Amino acid sequence: MDIVRTYRMFQKMMQYPKLLGEMRKLFLQALKERGIKSEEEIRKEAEEQLRKIKASWGEDELKEWEDVLTDLYFASHFTDEEIESYINLARKMERFRHLNKVVNMDGATSIQIKRALNEFCEIPEGDLYIPPNEAIGTRVALINHFISNQLKFISIAKHHITIRDINELCERSYWSRRRSGRIGGKAAGMLLAYKILLPRLSKRDPELEQYVTIPESYYFNSGIFSDFLDYNGLEEFRTQKYKSRETIEEEYKTMARLFERASFPPDLVEQFKGFLEKVGEHPLILRSSSLLEDNFGYAFSGKYDSVFLANQGDLEKRLREFIWGLKRVHMSTFGPAPILYRMDHGLLDFDERMSVLVQKVAGRRFGKYFFPFAAGVAYSRNTYRWTPKIKMEEGLVRLVLGLGTRAVDRVAGDYPRMVALSHPLLRPEVGAEQIRKYSQKMVDVLNLEENRLETLALSDLMNQVEHPEIHQALSVIDDGHISPAMFRGHHLDPAKCCITFDAFLMRSPFVKLMRKILSRLEEAYQHPVDIEFAWDGGKLYLLQCRTLAIGPDDQSIRIPADVPEERIIFTNDKGVSNGAVINVEYIVYVDPKAYGRLSTYEEKIEIGRVVSRLNRILGTKRYGLLGPGRWGSNDINLGVRVGYEDINKTLFLAEIAFEEKGATPEVSYGTHFFNDLVEARILPIAIYPDQPGTIFREEFFLNSQNILGEILPELAHYSMVVKVIHVPSSHGGQFLHVFQDAENQKGVAILGPEEKSKISGRWG
Repeated sequence: MDIVRTYRMFQKMMQYPKLLGEMRKLFLQALKERGIKSEEEIRKEAEEQLRKIKASWGEDELKEWEDVLTDLYFASHFTDEEIESYINLARKMERFRHLNKVVNMDGATSIQIKRALNEFCEIPEGDLYIPPNEAIGTRVALINHFISNQLKFISIAKHHITIRDINELCERSYWSRRRSGRIGGKAAGMLLAYKILLPRLSKRDPELEQYVTIPESYYFNSGIFSDFLDYNGLEEFRTQKYKSRETIEEEYKTMARLFERASFPPDLVEQFKGFLEKVGEHPLILRSSSLLEDNFGYAFSGKYDSVFLANQGDLEKRLREFIWGLKRVHMSTFGPAPILYRMDHGLLDFDERMSVLVQKVAGRRFGKYFFPFAAGVAYSRNTYRWTPKIKMEEGLVRLVLGLGTRAVDRVAGDYPRMVALSHPLLRPEVGAEQIRKYSQKMVDVLNLEENRLETLALSDLMNQVEHPEIHQALSVIDDGHISPAMFRGHHLDPAKCCITFDAFLMRSPFVKLMRKILSRLEEAYQHPVDIEFAWDGGKLYLLQCRTLAIGPDDQSIRIPADVPEERIIFTNDKGVSNGAVINVEYIVYVDPKAYGRLSTYEEKIEIGRVVSRLNRILGTKRYGLLGPGRWGSNDINLGVRVGYEDINKTLFLAEIAFEEKGATPEVSYGTHFFNDLVEARILPIAIYPDQPGTIFREEFFLNSQNILGEILPELAHYSMVVKVIHVPSSHGGQFLHVFQDAENQKGVAILGPEEKSKISGRWG
């Protein structure tokens, strides 16, 4: 045995004399696991050695010999690195027990817990870890304190987010000393997804290691929001949610002035200043991350504000802009849309508080503009299938050039690239001109000089910016043929280019990588997921992850057979979601052609208000809503301007796509608006009346008795545009029944007698 090595090891051990017993306990366990010596064998050997030198001995003498032999055997059979690891494991066990005590102590403050967490993480990580059955309870307590108290989230996160991960999060967190808080749902979802894909304690996938990352992120927890309200005497806003909808809407219009005058406590302002000094003049995005946001079953898609900041110039200017950005995100907590959403989902009594996830924007600077090469949203399940070839389980991506805002919002005349990951080059359009028509034409960028989001036409972007990878996004149309741009540096005529991403999808690892990411996340969540991402410089930046809102696709919807054609009101066969809505008593029909004839912006805005009024009046009835596609578009000429709060009581929402003047609605799948429909159990339907084989009984909607004037006499003058039909009264006691079969991509609405079977939920 090596006496010198044993002596050196003992010197290291004596740096922590209180832990000698813990160390030798670990040494004995390791000796036994390697088949070198068991505790019983060492005890017998100690007795033999004592017997040689004396006739009798006490328990203390025997223990002394056992310790010496344990040290000798361990020093002789383990390397210096292993010895260091086992000594550190004993140290970690001691500090772990202290951390566990503090984090589970009633009334423990964030500062106390953070101090104990720091003390634990000061010890090198090494290759030996706290036993999982012991560590997991402490992980749960730490996750609950700093990240999320949602049980479904914790049940997954405890297997992936480690104690050291939480310590690193705390190093990037900002909070009020007066109020505890958490980082909120959006930040929690991003962190969990990242740790699922790139775990700390298990083997990493080399491909994910090479390509996947998250932006540099900082967490301004919900305690700052609470402290802000207290400091400015704004406690009355905590009960804002219990006021009438009309009061909430009216007061929200003037709330900005209140928030503008309010201020943060001086110590928090100093923290903000220190943060900005740390990150420098890099563009930032302040993303809402409320405690409920991105949770299981309710994502709050698009309900709260996020704010881009150029973050350029002197520190005081940047500080003013940063503080106003924080206020804007905090203020959105009290907006009508999120409050009504919470009401609809039984969440109104939850003490919702806002955290803010602050990230460096992914991308690069080109002159005065800043943007990533591509961004978008991706779904682990693709229920939007335009051909049976597409495999639902391999997912779907909405991909855009530039910032991802255009991927999640419904925008005028513009279309993201819809990528079915099972067949990435397959498109619903046929021919070069159709592909051009349904392609992205405008690009969102951040203008650093003017500190605002700016939208550029593709041709303007190509003329102003020399982006080294832009050719991967473009295809060239020439003499009716379309083909992807071949290589970097190839001269491209903007007039002949359109955004297809064909070269990117063929030549980059994006498709394979995204399939793997979505599959891993769905497996860990045990539920379909959707993510937001950016792609730049050969890296995929994970921005957000949440459970995917999907309809009841686990139940088969059977289309009634042998229905007389005169009873069929409409059929549809594109983007069919799964569901059935029976016994529809009222129909609200916004005539697409009459809407298109309205000549002023104000008239079209008023149609949205009429729909909103009807939504409230018919909210307790079984009613369906049909109108010109794009419901919720930001271009009022292409669809009725409504938000979630204006349509949340309808059972189905149909987008009617007459092809007059080339106006066809965007596929809404994957937008925030679409997610609202699915989460609210509103069945989305797309109808293309001019498509061969489609049945659309326009006369049913135009010739049925219109009772708008009876319901809202003061709005009777809109009866030429908005039709309200009481189906049984107009059609001999019959009701409307809607069936949507996603598996076979077939849908139908029929007139028939009232179904007496029990209705399950809003679909069924």
